[in-house]
Amino acid sequence: MDNARTTDVVVIGGGQAGLAMSRCLTDRSIDHVVLERAEVANSWTTERWDSLRLLTPNWMSRLPGFSYQGPDPDGYMTASQVATYLDTYRRSFDAPVRTGVEVTRISVGEGRHVVETTDGPWDTRVVVMATGACGNPHVPTLAADMPNHVAQLTPLDYRNPGQIAEGRVLVVGASASGLQIADELARAGRKVTLAVGDHVRLPRTYRGMDIHWWMDAIGQLDERYDEVEDLQRARRLPSLQLIGTPERRTLGLNTVAARGVRLVGRLVGQNGHRAQFSGSFANMCTSADLKQQRLLDRLDEYATEQGLDAELGPAERPEPTAVGRPCLDLDLRSVGTIVWATGFRPVYPWLDDTLLDPNGRLIHDGGVLPAPGMYVLGLPFLRRRKSSFIDGVGPDAQELTAHLESAFVRA
Repeated sequence: MDNARTTDVVVIGGGQAGLAMSRCLTDRSIDHVVLERAEVANSWTTERWDSLRLLTPNWMSRLPGFSYQGPDPDGYMTASQVATYLDTYRRSFDAPVRTGVEVTRISVGEGRHVVETTDGPWDTRVVVMATGACGNPHVPTLAADMPNHVAQLTPLDYRNPGQIAEGRVLVVGASASGLQIADELARAGRKVTLAVGDHVRLPRTYRGMDIHWWMDAIGQLDERYDEVEDLQRARRLPSLQLIGTPERRTLGLNTVAARGVRLVGRLVGQNGHRAQFSGSFANMCTSADLKQQRLLDRLDEYATEQGLDAELGPAERPEPTAVGRPCLDLDLRSVGTIVWATGFRPVYPWLDDTLLDPNGRLIHDGGVLPAPGMYVLGLPFLRRRKSSFIDGVGPDAQELTAHLESAFVRA
């Protein structure tokens, strides 16, 4: 394309993944540009609810050539603090970010690619898609069958209890987002029903240390994508049932039930004015409790092996989930709002369908797409278990930078 600007690498997305990639490219003196549709860290300022904080402690906000230097390393940054942190990171190495530029199409070619944007085209050897994993909420098809009087939101729409219509709130999904929203609504005095499916239960702290300190120490977060038996299942695991608060409190199903939240099984259907729930709630909770116990056993073994038992607190285990007798249906005439906290699906509307599988998921091997010179960064378990964390995008970016440099830039 004659009017296209030329560079070696186009990075799409100006969040933590795109900026980490930019720093790694800068360190290797590789010419590149970062295209961001809005502002740097836009999703942290415009697509998060008011009270949201990181699930990982501040000391885990490690990026290539940059780390948290504030007064509260064991705290959890708010969304606005994360945005400021990332903008400071951008300025620390003068990342070549072009804001307000939206990608409209990528024409994948032989040896070079054309990235078409609202600010004109770019001709490049390499494209790195770093738009993250949480840009497009997944809403089940049965949402279309819900009564017209019920307002429907996703975690990207939700801001605070004040925006929620009168009536009971049905929160569908009990991973981090759904559990936090249900807890906040209950604290505000709202009547809440929480539909629970597969979930990962963990305490915020164990034996006096943050659960992420433990997982970092035992190396679990660095487990690589080529070391797990079922990678696709690992990539689909729900987010941990955690919340980041100044008091480092544990948030779980028992917590919200004690606040009056009605716990039910997975939402499986709707018939007239009645929502229908699975009878597998008890099994789901038993499975999550068992997996939690196994991990805590592993942490205790590590502490003993490392001679840390005397320094740590007692090995006090969380109580089992109180299952009770959950209802199998709910009269939707009492419901004013449904919050669909049912996960996210990254979308690439500017990408050719040949690079997607039948389910619309990107085809890649550790971030390397089958089309030469095409990469992705920032997805769950991309190259290691922590790939979607701020702390995980750096190591992945370093490896992908080495790969693209040897294969395309210096070849």
